[in-house]
Amino acid sequence: MSKYAKIEAAPVEERYARGWHCLGKAEDYTSKPVSLNYFGTKLVAYRGTDNHLIVLDGYCPHMGADLSQGYVEGNSIRCAMHAWRWGEDGVCDDIPYAKKIPAKACIKPWPTLERNGLAYVYHDPENNLPIQDQLPPVIEECGDPGWSDWEVVLIPIETNCRELVDNMADKAHFGPVHASAALKFENTFHKHIAVQHMEGKSPRLAGDSILTTTATYYGPAYMITEMSGEMNGVPVHSKLLVSHIPTSTESFDLRFGVMVKLFPGMSKEDSDAMVKGYVELTQQAFFEDVAFWHTKVRVDNPVLCDGDGPIHRLRQWYNQFYVDIADVPDVWNEARTYQVDAFNPIPEQKLAEPVVQQQEETAEA
Repeated sequence: MSKYAKIEAAPVEERYARGWHCLGKAEDYTSKPVSLNYFGTKLVAYRGTDNHLIVLDGYCPHMGADLSQGYVEGNSIRCAMHAWRWGEDGVCDDIPYAKKIPAKACIKPWPTLERNGLAYVYHDPENNLPIQDQLPPVIEECGDPGWSDWEVVLIPIETNCRELVDNMADKAHFGPVHASAALKFENTFHKHIAVQHMEGKSPRLAGDSILTTTATYYGPAYMITEMSGEMNGVPVHSKLLVSHIPTSTESFDLRFGVMVKLFPGMSKEDSDAMVKGYVELTQQAFFEDVAFWHTKVRVDNPVLCDGDGPIHRLRQWYNQFYVDIADVPDVWNEARTYQVDAFNPIPEQKLAEPVVQQQEETAEA
């Protein structure tokens, strides 16, 4: 038996998670068809005359044309190549040159949802309807005049999406990667929900005060974080969106969004500047993870220590979205909470990096 650790990583099965996936801001979708390359296939998204967001399989089964090149008519979309028209239910409802529409002329309609100023699509490899008690919850602050709108960026990532989800239990990376020292760290897993609660020091996002974050995954791919920090000595409350959709088993689109509570008593100009500055600092902090995802290797058997978070428990929870609904274990019907008491300091090397110094100067400006 070798005394050296050997990294193991099984081949990733061609299967995508069951649940709601965020497509970005709802306002980005109009009557102009949009091509989406997700779940290892192509989809087409558009709004019909009733303004409802419609998502269908993206290729015409007649001769394989890309439906996003077609034309919206009512709530249907007409293929630009041979003029076959597909209804919002996926059924072909018109072929100009045919006396009879083939019985097999039907493509998959994908369940959609618009909530919190965002658009969502539901994926289930068994083609079941969405699970009603797993809808993304309403965020009351969305649309509130006391809060900014979402500022959302899209980042293509070339790795399996489990690397992103691992962050929920990866307590030890906050210091070396984000220059944030975790003082309290706790995970709770219950049914389709995973929560990370953390309190710690973050000079970039909280100044000399304590940064408090509660990040919650609602299903496999949609996370909202409640964050309380500080900027220029002023308390800052924000919400973060972290959502991904797999483009393949080895890549995904990541949408990272920020909305900030406005600052009463400030002029609009000063308040807008504070919001812009805090959004930029938050984006910078998150993008530090991205650099590692592009270069690290997948590890199924990580060598963990007693100061690490519950990585294995998180992966067991996450795996429920990759099995048939009948095979989902009932172990998560009872909430399970895990606390890690070890303190992870911010390494001196991280504090000395020019990028951190520049970010701190930005926060003080």
